[in-house]
Amino acid sequence: MEIARPSPRTPSPGTPSRPQPPVLPPAALAPRTPLLRRLDALDWLYALALALGAAFALYRYHTAMDVYDDLILVLHVPVLAVIGWHWKPFRAFLAAVALLALASIALYQGDLARAEQTFLLKYLISSQTAIMWMSALIFIATGAYWLGLIGRSDFGERTGSALTWIAATMGTTGLFVRWYESYLLGPEIGHIPISNLYEVFVLFTLMTALLYLYYEGRYATRRMGAFVMIVISTAVAFLLWYTFTREAHEIQPLIPALQSYWMKVHVPTNFIGYGAFAVSAMVGTAYLLAARGILASRLPALRVLEDVMYKAIAIGFAFFTIATILGALWAAEAWGTYWQWDPKETWALIVWLNYATWLHMRLTKGLRGAVLAWWAVVGLLVTTFAFVGVNMFLTGLHSYGAL
Repeated sequence: MEIARPSPRTPSPGTPSRPQPPVLPPAALAPRTPLLRRLDALDWLYALALALGAAFALYRYHTAMDVYDDLILVLHVPVLAVIGWHWKPFRAFLAAVALLALASIALYQGDLARAEQTFLLKYLISSQTAIMWMSALIFIATGAYWLGLIGRSDFGERTGSALTWIAATMGTTGLFVRWYESYLLGPEIGHIPISNLYEVFVLFTLMTALLYLYYEGRYATRRMGAFVMIVISTAVAFLLWYTFTREAHEIQPLIPALQSYWMKVHVPTNFIGYGAFAVSAMVGTAYLLAARGILASRLPALRVLEDVMYKAIAIGFAFFTIATILGALWAAEAWGTYWQWDPKETWALIVWLNYATWLHMRLTKGLRGAVLAWWAVVGLLVTTFAFVGVNMFLTGLHSYGAL
């Protein structure tokens, strides 16, 4: 009688089975479809709307634009198209900003005095009024996020998210209208509104809010919002203090040092980096609390917080690197040398080295957990000094940005 022997692939009774790798669904094993083949009619309609909008802007405002403005505008079409294809809510945001900004421009009728005469301009969509709406909505959104987090209220978190979107819409509208208002003061005064501390604090608020909203949608959780909104509210509080104590909202002519096409690309790129670093630090703060059991049941899983922190720093580092290179090119044109160890340049290098080391330790040394979270939090303090502290306490070639 032949004795049946167990198959080599079947473990004998009492023998511990070897863990098998997970079986992935066929969809996960299939190659990813190229982006252009995933687009539908609405995606192409959105891209067409961007192209038509750029063509309208070139036709309507070409007299106030130079060749660099034209080039930047044209290049924004594919960039914004790709963003909108990947991040659908961004389309509605852009459409709302365009409609509100164009409505404001139409209401002005070429006369800046109408800002105090027309109801909608005075109370809603002049530049300063829109930015004040942004500020108020940011504070309310912060409270809503915290009520949602503490009270486990989905309604509170949804409200916070909606208010943050509206705040970002109003703030972006305010910057575009401020750009138009500067030309109403005089063609020689008109400039993109990213030239002083008031304007870049608005820009920082918007960049940080939009980056957070992206990660909120990407990870399908609003529970990080309470923490990220703290840094955004702090920026808005400083903006309001600076507005009311220094009358910083008044539009001023560009100083000669800033009359350069480099400013139009260097500053926005830089503040995408700053905004991403701010998001990473506040998510890192949430990680540290959750790791100690504080609000752990209300916050996303630690691995989610860590992943958001890492991706925010990676994005911020990429843009900050590009901004630093652009700044060096600007310096070479303005001062005849790429580097002068000016305090602003030196602290920008410190910020860059800090996050370069952070990424190196994570990617090559496998560092994880609370150490990286603390590092991200301290990194924001270093970045804040480079952003504001240098202007307050040090002097140099960048002293035109002083408080």
